Amino acid sequence: MKKMTLIAALAATTVLAGSLPAMAEYPDAPVQFIVPWPPGDFEDILTRMIAAKMEEMHGISATVVNKPGGGDGPFPGALEVLDGPIDGSVVGSFILDVPLIGPLIDIGMEEDSFEPVGIFLTYPFVLASSGDTPYKSMAELAAYAQDNDVILGHFGEGLTPTTATFAAAKMMGFEYADDAAFDLLDCNTLAAGDADVINTTLALIEPCLGELNVLANIGNAPIERLSGVETLAAQSGIADIELWNGLFVKAGTPQDVIDVLAEVAEAAMATEEAQTLMAETGARVYWQDAEISAARITVDRATSKKMNALLGE
Repeated sequence: MKKMTLIAALAATTVLAGSLPAMAEYPDAPVQFIVPWPPGDFEDILTRMIAAKMEEMHGISATVVNKPGGGDGPFPGALEVLDGPIDGSVVGSFILDVPLIGPLIDIGMEEDSFEPVGIFLTYPFVLASSGDTPYKSMAELAAYAQDNDVILGHFGEGLTPTTATFAAAKMMGFEYADDAAFDLLDCNTLAAGDADVINTTLALIEPCLGELNVLANIGNAPIERLSGVETLAAQSGIADIELWNGLFVKAGTPQDVIDVLAEVAEAAMATEEAQTLMAETGARVYWQDAEISAARITVDRATSKKMNALLGE
């Protein structure tokens, strides 16, 4: 009798298990990559390569959606990812300021709101002015700004390159007369006179690079193609910090989803297309996994706090 009961129970379990839907492997539906900036910069170009590689490797639709935030920088776009599901259907392509600054500005974002999938880009980020300005280095800008108004264009108040630019000015004993945030900082920004100095990436000023004065680059080392241009840290004495971009998912996303995204992104960064972009532009293209990325975020948080302390923030 006991044996019959056991057999019946096993049979019922088998029937029940057979009636449950099988867990689908990720990705089994379209994937959106949210880039919180207009199209055209390095993070947009490389994220599109990742989306294309996702389609190639997994046969599903993968698209890049640009969500520029105006003067609010990358945060409106990041909040869209935070409001999304944890199934990997919405993935963020974020600069370092999302995990570094987002938790500090009371927008509903915590330090653990996102999990890094990996970091894949270090920007060739620079301070530049029109070629007819009488300053070609930070020291010359500092001297000029003592008796002349200089307007700074940046991507948003509180963002790391903006903070680094203000911290450098303070260390060098000058101030910008005014500043303004832009979605896009390119050749037109300077040509129109909207700003005298801009902090931006080489991708956005590539068409007119030969007509500009590049005063400094923001990073740990000079950019090879910019002969004679020193880092902002070397010229001013502020702490070194690199400006990077990576893939992020909402906290709680399953590990198998993160693993697939990492595999796809790493493959995309190894393509000839991505490596050619690096060789031709000065952008650094690579893949750092979630563990290395998390450690990097911790170090950069400490550096960011030092710069904010210098500015009294």
